[in-house]
Amino acid sequence: MQEQWVSALVFLGLAFSVPLSMLVGAALVRVRAKSNLEAKYDTYECGEEPDGPAWVRFHPRYYIVALVFVLFDVEAAFLFPWALTLRELGTLALVEMFVFVTVLLIGWAYALRKGALSWQ
Repeated sequence: MQEQWVSALVFLGLAFSVPLSMLVGAALVRVRAKSNLEAKYDTYECGEEPDGPAWVRFHPRYYIVALVFVLFDVEAAFLFPWALTLRELGTLALVEMFVFVTVLLIGWAYALRKGALSWQ
C-alpha cells in the first residue's frame, strides 16, 4: 500500500514539474525583437495592404455549411474501415450500416429542406 502512495506522489511530482520546467525553459530561451516595429501590429494579407478592418462579420450560413461538411466528412471516415472488414463482420454489420446511412440521409434531407445548403 505504501508503494502505491510513493509512486502516486512521484507521478504527481513529474506531472507538475515537467510542464513547469518546459514553460520556464521556453521563457529563458525565447527570441525577442530588438525593436518594436509598427508593422508588427498590421494585419498580414499575403503581402497586400488590408482593405478595411480585419474583424468582419460572416453570415452564419458559412458556419452551417462548414459544420455539415465536417459532419459528413467524419461519417465518411467511418465508412472506410467498415468497408474493409465487411466480410468478417457479417450480415448484422451490413444492416447496421444501412441504418447508419439512412440516418445520415435523413439528416441531409432535413438540411436541404431547411435551406442550410443553398446559397442565395
